[in-house]
Amino acid sequence: MLAATGMTAAERVTLEAYAAFSSAVDTGGAVVLRVPEAPQSPMLNRVVGLGVERPATEADIDAALGAMGAGFSYYVAVAPGAQPPELGEWLRARGLEPSWGWMMFRRGVEDPPAARTSLRLAEVDTADGATSFARVVRTSYGLPERIEPAIARAPGAGWQCWLALDGDEPAGAAGLYVAEGLGYLGFAGTLPEHRGKGAQGALLAARIRRAGELGCELVLTETGERRDDRPSNSYRNILRTGFEEVAVTANWLGRS
Repeated sequence: MLAATGMTAAERVTLEAYAAFSSAVDTGGAVVLRVPEAPQSPMLNRVVGLGVERPATEADIDAALGAMGAGFSYYVAVAPGAQPPELGEWLRARGLEPSWGWMMFRRGVEDPPAARTSLRLAEVDTADGATSFARVVRTSYGLPERIEPAIARAPGAGWQCWLALDGDEPAGAAGLYVAEGLGYLGFAGTLPEHRGKGAQGALLAARIRRAGELGCELVLTETGERRDDRPSNSYRNILRTGFEEVAVTANWLGRS
């Protein structure tokens, strides 16, 4: 695991989940996650942990941005409580702009509400299943096709993954990553033609139950903060499944 001792357990588990299939560089003041197969996706290419373990310096920012390299669109995540207060000012001076923040949610592992769906859930346990999982996730998020092999590595890199099937046709996907007694829910996506069939409610319920079986006390997930100009279906699904809002991590968008 990357050295991120100053982070909360939730922040460390989230970082570890994505570092499992991306290129991760610890610059001392932050961790830089890079996925070269999708250089224009700030969701995947991120600087995290800045100002968490200790107050960040401008040198920390420069080291992290340098480690990101050229040709990327990326987020610098500024967690609640990150120090110093000048972080935003320093990022803006380097050409970054405030963007869509992410709300973190949590809940216990008590039984989730019953999820209604006509779809069948199947755990990913074969190479073909991992390929289908990657295709659904990639398509759902509008990522480039060449990212699929990287996403397909997730089931072998600590993630437990599921597909929601319409007959034998993959319709939705989602994953669970467990560490430090916490379950992190990610990789949730549904193909456009299958939305409205209850895939994500069923996948949320399945992952919460599995996290409980594995001894977790809490499960975590995140999605874009609620804003009038952004879709909120995922946000509503998460609340409907019994999660509570924790805090928003501010994202600053940069391009190298």
